[in-house]
Amino acid sequence: MTPAELSAAIRRCLVEAVESGEPALGSLGVADLPDDVRVERPRSREHGDWATNVALQLAKPAGARPRDLATALAARLGRVDGVSAVDVAGPGFLNVTLDASAAGVLARTVVEAGAAYGTSDRRAGQRVNLEFVSANPTGPIHLGGTRWAAVGDALARVLQATGAEVVREYYFNDHGAQIDRFARSLMARAAGRPAPEDGYGGAYVGEIAERVLADAAARGQDVMALPEAQAQEVFRHDGVELMFAEIRRDLQEFGVEFDVWFHEDSLHASGAVTAAVEELRASGSLYEADGAWWLRSTDHGDDKDRVVIKSDGQPAYIAGDLAYFKDKRARGADLCVYMLGADHHGYVARLKAAAAAFGDDPASVEVLIGQMVNLVRDGQPLRMSKRNGTVVTMQDLVEAVGVDAARYSLSRSPIDSMIDIDLDVLTRRTTENPVFYVQYAHARTCGVARNAEAAGVRREDGFDPSLLTHPTESAVLAALGEHPRVVEQAAELREPHRVARHLEVLAGTFHKWYDECRVAPLGEEPVEDVHRTRLWLAEAVRTVLASGLDLVGVSAPERM
Repeated sequence: MTPAELSAAIRRCLVEAVESGEPALGSLGVADLPDDVRVERPRSREHGDWATNVALQLAKPAGARPRDLATALAARLGRVDGVSAVDVAGPGFLNVTLDASAAGVLARTVVEAGAAYGTSDRRAGQRVNLEFVSANPTGPIHLGGTRWAAVGDALARVLQATGAEVVREYYFNDHGAQIDRFARSLMARAAGRPAPEDGYGGAYVGEIAERVLADAAARGQDVMALPEAQAQEVFRHDGVELMFAEIRRDLQEFGVEFDVWFHEDSLHASGAVTAAVEELRASGSLYEADGAWWLRSTDHGDDKDRVVIKSDGQPAYIAGDLAYFKDKRARGADLCVYMLGADHHGYVARLKAAAAAFGDDPASVEVLIGQMVNLVRDGQPLRMSKRNGTVVTMQDLVEAVGVDAARYSLSRSPIDSMIDIDLDVLTRRTTENPVFYVQYAHARTCGVARNAEAAGVRREDGFDPSLLTHPTESAVLAALGEHPRVVEQAAELREPHRVARHLEVLAGTFHKWYDECRVAPLGEEPVEDVHRTRLWLAEAVRTVLASGLDLVGVSAPERM
């Protein structure tokens, strides 16, 4: 019996109790019952296999004592096939123990479902525009952007696993002063001069400048002989394109593919910014003061009104944000999720206010703020970038630990917490290394299958779930049963790290089981149903580990 099946069984018992006029449920009707009864693993296995607080939830609207309601529900639930015991604990918790056969059936359920186990259609029909990374095209992707690449792609996968249609989008900030500074920095390096005081340093600037000159020469153009304004425009156009190409390549090598590469400059060139501003003027959402035009963002929860058109007539940065949100919604996004860095807290209220100003529900905008990442070696913070000069880049991290370790380590912690990435740990093939620990568990399941085949143990020859009685098997089954709930929570809370952490729990239970229980018989021992049934269990673990690793964008090796 899966947790979902137990949840459905509890709800059926509640419906039957309501329809039969059970006094403990008072005047509750079927419409008052929860659609989904939540069941969880109790902290202590002595309290059973699963627990629910549904009686506590319903007691107040029923006008009943929680324990009375729980007792009435326990009597009905105890008669459900596969349930061996139901105990009422504390103020009204229900602890449910399944019989061994009902619990063990989960192994076959997982195997037969395959990669679909844990997925759902809860968000079917929802179109999510997920914007992440969006680093300025003025340098390589730094470590903070690398974290967003790992987490953003994992979140997209989790949302898709629960039925959502997700568009992964990268927003190139290729309009404005930072691009001009980049162009001047390239031109200065090409001329052998130091970068402007407000410009960009690092070896990569010289590399890009040299490539601009070489590409221009191949076209028969001597850039440095052009008038300064023309030369700067060449460095601006070609330099940004070369930086774009490098960013795209680094992301692809990191295993992150975007559906849309959106250029900020296109909003200005197409007139979308002007159109968005005029729409807000016409609706009265903008007002004029001190020669500038302001968005009435405080009307929608922002801490201050925002300048949209500056006193010199030029659009402020938020003007592009307004047009960009409108463009996303016009392309069919029901929900616009922005993943931004730690210095963007002000954008939460600002973007929600922008949605409200256009007459949209502010809930159509979600802003996730991520914290910084520190690289550590020998217990000390590390600055290892040779190209960028000051910060660690995506390429630096991948070269140090590989794509799998980089992605896993960056996606296994809550995004709102600062994290330290210990290079010494991530390069060890030990249980201290979390990605190795999980991947090794998957490789072990594959080794179990190979050894079983050599010993003549075949799943299709038998399955008796009542034989899965060892304590380590109960722990493995419990971890397998939690997988669908973990995936749903990861999607609902926008926290893909929950999947990674649960994989570590499952790997831990499997490693203990592996040490205690054999699948292939020893010596001349005959192959029995217990061996075949355990092979089903091992395959169920392999299935969940593989699909879980895929959700965080990490490979599942068969040998290590």
